[in-house]
Amino acid sequence: MTLPSSRVFVDGALEGRVAIVTGGGTNLGKAAASELARCGASVVIAGRREDVLEEAAADVGERCSWVAADIREQAGAEQIVGTALERFGRVDLMLNNAGGQYMVPAESLATKGWRAVHRLNVDGTLAMCRAAYELAMRDAGAGRIVNVTVSPHHGMPAMAHTGAARAAVEAITRELASAYGARGVAVIAVALGRLDTESLRKYPAELWKSAAASVPFQRLGSVEEYGWLIALLATPLGAALSGSVVTLDGALDNWFGPWPPTGLTRDGVVPTEERRPVA
Repeated sequence: MTLPSSRVFVDGALEGRVAIVTGGGTNLGKAAASELARCGASVVIAGRREDVLEEAAADVGERCSWVAADIREQAGAEQIVGTALERFGRVDLMLNNAGGQYMVPAESLATKGWRAVHRLNVDGTLAMCRAAYELAMRDAGAGRIVNVTVSPHHGMPAMAHTGAARAAVEAITRELASAYGARGVAVIAVALGRLDTESLRKYPAELWKSAAASVPFQRLGSVEEYGWLIALLATPLGAALSGSVVTLDGALDNWFGPWPPTGLTRDGVVPTEERRPVA
């Protein structure tokens, strides 16, 4: 099957590169894998459900293959990286896209739930970072690791557990960027706002229907935009962003509550106060 061209990047922009995408069977992971493949990269998607991965790889196209393993275990992380090395001989991009959470008020959060979210989002990400660096990127003297976190950073009702886990991932990103940089390996975090995914729509309708109203850009992000950002970070420019948290959220991180803010609008527009002349 001939893959369509990217809408942003020239054909072959990532030719010869090899990428691993965890959580690549659905939603954002599948979108990122698709864009990387359009740009010419060979992509290995990873997850725990073989049937989902097999179907997704067929949809992405001939440049995509899959491996089933559990990133929460170091052995599973090493299996994923080892499989990519066996198939392609290198790993240029490690996208730690896998993650998850569920809605629960902080005061009702059980220890078991807290640990489950931490184990997937923090332990799984760290395991994949280590496996990619130690097995593939350190000796190659090059590579890109991208860790997915969330926005807004100023708190999310009923999501304290994932907020804490993703903050830990951002801290890990900064430290690993320093530790791995001497070997030419860049580590970057991507903080995602409210994107129009199937995952968002699993939450109560009241939440996802009003989600766009809380974004100053006044719309949900698209999975395609996420794919474009990941492909950009896979280019040589990505190395210059090592240690950064790149936020893709339509300015959500700059505001909380509805936008425009209730009580501050006049005929639906935020008024501009007239300035007094400067003497």
